[in-house]
Amino acid sequence: MAGTMVPPAIESLGYTILPCRDLPGMRAFYQDVLALPLAEDRENWVSFRLGATMLTLRPRGAWSVCDDGPWPRGSAAIQLAFQVPLAGVDAWHRLLEARGVPILRAPTDLPQWRHRTLFFRDPEDNIIEIYAEY
Repeated sequence: MAGTMVPPAIESLGYTILPCRDLPGMRAFYQDVLALPLAEDRENWVSFRLGATMLTLRPRGAWSVCDDGPWPRGSAAIQLAFQVPLAGVDAWHRLLEARGVPILRAPTDLPQWRHRTLFFRDPEDNIIEIYAEY
């Protein structure tokens, strides 16, 4: 169409918002177990700063834009991948096991991706990956 303006390219992912059934439990997991740096802590909005990106938790349900609806237990809403130095994957594995976090897959090398990975779930069944490039 003549005169149609093309929007600029998307440059980055600024933040991710994760709707939660149990906001205090999820806050404790991400702050106390994963030791993410707390950036903002409100009753219904908890943000962690990860470099140029934010991970924000908020209660699941109706809010100003829409209603999230229920999320079936045992289902992942998202997979989050956190990058660490190569030695960090095994160190995180030991720490998570010591804290009783169930591991989905112990540290594994994935040569096709040149990654060493570790998979587990957060308290609301989201899949978490800690990985390193090699």
